Amino acid sequence: MNSQLLQKYNVPGPRYTSYPTVPYWDKTPVTDERWKNLVNDTFEVSNATQGISLYIHLPFCERLCTYCGCNTRITVNHKVEHPYIEALLKEWQLYTDFLPNRPQLREIHLGGGTPTFFSPENLKRLINGLLAKADVHSDAEFGFEAHPANTTDEHLTALYEVGFRRISIGVQDFNPIVLELINRPQTYEQVQHLTEKAREIGYTSVNYDLVYGLPQQQISTVAKTISEVIQLRPDRIALYSYAHVPWVKPGQRKFTEADLPDAAKKLAIYDNCREALETAGYTDIGMDHFALPTDGLYEAVQQKRLHRNFMGYTTTQTNLLIGLGVSAISDCWWGYAQNEKTVEKYYERLKSNELPLFRGHVLTREDLILRRHIQRLMCNFETTWYDSKEQCKELYDALARLEEPEKDGLVIIEPYHLVVTEKGRNFIRNISMAFDARLWNDIPQTAIFSQVF
Repeated sequence: MNSQLLQKYNVPGPRYTSYPTVPYWDKTPVTDERWKNLVNDTFEVSNATQGISLYIHLPFCERLCTYCGCNTRITVNHKVEHPYIEALLKEWQLYTDFLPNRPQLREIHLGGGTPTFFSPENLKRLINGLLAKADVHSDAEFGFEAHPANTTDEHLTALYEVGFRRISIGVQDFNPIVLELINRPQTYEQVQHLTEKAREIGYTSVNYDLVYGLPQQQISTVAKTISEVIQLRPDRIALYSYAHVPWVKPGQRKFTEADLPDAAKKLAIYDNCREALETAGYTDIGMDHFALPTDGLYEAVQQKRLHRNFMGYTTTQTNLLIGLGVSAISDCWWGYAQNEKTVEKYYERLKSNELPLFRGHVLTREDLILRRHIQRLMCNFETTWYDSKEQCKELYDALARLEEPEKDGLVIIEPYHLVVTEKGRNFIRNISMAFDARLWNDIPQTAIFSQVF
């Protein structure tokens, strides 16, 4: 990549798993009544065909990975498992009590935290409890995040038996120096065993999460990691850019910016990874993601049905995503809601038979229009606005902001049509930012987003 472009566009920016982004949600929290009405409106339209998605946040970890930006609770006390599962099932009951019909579950994703902190028996009890109040959609996809150091064969079997077919393994890197710095002891052999055992049991999609830009990563060491990854042949790969936000996550203060590869080296690491993966038969799906032609993510791209939400890229497009658990975010297309961010407050709200909502946002007409454009750009690298329903003043403001990126060859702007060029794909966050009217109306005075590169 041209170093001048890198310097020009390496600014803080969102990753657009939602629009508006969380810092720009309404200051006044959405009320329970308003949220229930929004959820019901979406449910009545989409449940019978699309079904709904569930994201379950399991926050507990036995140790803090210092690179992590997730909402976690560090403990070695596994007595926390039972009350937390009871709370999740109580929250699910609060939803099913007001939904007009029995939900069809199209997608379940277990994230964290470390989902496999929980015993296989408790995870199975959780899923069976969820399924007792729902039906499984004919095209359902259930997946979970797995830590290679604590995910056992019993975990794999238990979750397979309740319908899970996709596993996402947190590899991050194979280099022992990097793993020590990020406080994540694990081995290549553990990842290899988990991969092979999952396939032996019958899992149809194995994903690896990798991170570039971590402390002490070198071009040569990451190249070795990628070579080892290719040997194991996961079906899809998420190659995330490390987000250094120590003002948000103090654990990241274990190392400083001096330990991190600079922007030019970081991009060189990414470009080398991308070239190696494409040479090995993987396709660049979009921001951060690669997939083999046999994987469902690749098929979704070819059929232009890739979707992006708070779980990242997904092959299942549902307009209703219910997030269960501490800090989990729900999305009913017309609005968002996030749960309480501490376990104690989450429990307290549930004991009062309240949905544990902490904050939320109801989208305006302009929000919805811009959301659709950003969604298309992130998933398909193009968008159109032939229909007046796809137009608003903020759209034309965005196009004006893209005059400079167009001169730089990052986009092609045609009448009612915008296409991201191959050169522009690395800058998709910048291009999407042009459509972020709320950000431009209130430019942050302090750092709230990570650098694009």
